[in-house]
Amino acid sequence: MDAPIISLREVAISHEDGPLLSHVNLTVAPGEFVYLIGRSGAGKTSLLRTLYADHDIDSAEEASVCGFDLMHMKHRQVPLLRRKVGIVFQNFRLLKDRNVYENLAFVLHATGWKRAEIDKQIMNTLKAVGIEEKARASVYQLSEGEQQRVGIARALINNPTLILADEPTGNLDPATSSDIMQLLVDLNKQTGTTMLISSHDFMMIDKYQSRMLVCENGSLLDPQGS
Repeated sequence: MDAPIISLREVAISHEDGPLLSHVNLTVAPGEFVYLIGRSGAGKTSLLRTLYADHDIDSAEEASVCGFDLMHMKHRQVPLLRRKVGIVFQNFRLLKDRNVYENLAFVLHATGWKRAEIDKQIMNTLKAVGIEEKARASVYQLSEGEQQRVGIARALINNPTLILADEPTGNLDPATSSDIMQLLVDLNKQTGTTMLISSHDFMMIDKYQSRMLVCENGSLLDPQGS
């Protein structure tokens, strides 16, 4: 049996105002597609940040992501973890002074890809998200839906084990939101990449049903009991 992609046991995290989540227990298996829901301020973003080592853990019996022990990893290991974790942001966070191709090339250069492999990887990834014809387009020439597809391509570019998406449809109209969610669902099925998606978009969650976790009252609940 394959090891879990995410394994949390009795994890506690805080923010500047005090405790945020406690007794967090979570196991996510390879290839799962999981939603993370909850009101604003419930701790969804902080939990996602914890999973890619951008938010400290107060205490835990176990906190493992993609084989990395978050409680005991050294600072030099953080970039290695983040090569295995793709991150999709609500506000896209693209480099506005670079075109689509250059946004993705920046990531590959930073993670040590050989120059001869970069072009093929970029074009294959853009094809996977359906915008290969936009490779040389400026960010300003893209619709919001296209910008989010670039954001998803950036998350995919290093062939990650896990994708964390923080409100990926939060800035999009309903039709575009449906396109983006369908893309994430399809990529999960086609590539087997594990996905944990924070969302308030209950219409999309109902349309593309899957396992759902709930951040509520300082706890993480799994209504399905998985």
